[in-house]
Amino acid sequence: MINIAIDGPSGAGKSTLSRKAAIALGYLYIDTGALYRAVGLAAVRAGIAIDETEKIAALADKTTVSLAIESDGQHVFLNGEDVTSLIRTENASRYASAVSAVPEIRALLLQTQRRLAEENNVIMDGRDIGTVVLPNAQVKIFLTASAEARARRRYDEQIARGEPVVFETVLADIIERDHRDSTRAIAPLKQSDDAILVDTTEIDFDQSLELLLNTIRERI
Repeated sequence: MINIAIDGPSGAGKSTLSRKAAIALGYLYIDTGALYRAVGLAAVRAGIAIDETEKIAALADKTTVSLAIESDGQHVFLNGEDVTSLIRTENASRYASAVSAVPEIRALLLQTQRRLAEENNVIMDGRDIGTVVLPNAQVKIFLTASAEARARRRYDEQIARGEPVVFETVLADIIERDHRDSTRAIAPLKQSDDAILVDTTEIDFDQSLELLLNTIRERI
């Protein structure tokens, strides 16, 4: 099986670009961030604060997260409930970063991710796919853009959805999450030594997709 690992910071467009690339290549797309968002949703529902890591860790014993590939794409299930649409809020995104730093939660989800990669040609995106989850992936890419560019894209998306947001707040959240993801003790965000850097700061979505696809095709 061919495994393509795509890592990068929050707001870099990993999910959307990886999904489109997987369709173009005929691969299975695995959004690992969705798994952590689902656990984040469980923490929100349980009334657990974002910094209460011990309580988040305790969730692992009573949380089941799974993926199903259906006709309209990947669906995420939390304890049997389809939460695909519920995990795309900004709050779930914030919790996902905290959740992903908890060893018990990472252990809960790691085997699910690796099993899917063993059984399918996949494009898998996240924070530590090339460094931890799929260290032997045939292609590793670190997809990034400046914090300002990522914040602007996220801001525009939220405005388009009718959400009342302030750009400076979005930028601050991006910078905070970058710091949290890159300094956490367990599987921090970093570019692996054998990953190709793809920077989309100065290009639009279509150009970014073309660059990503060309980078992958050159190596498979």
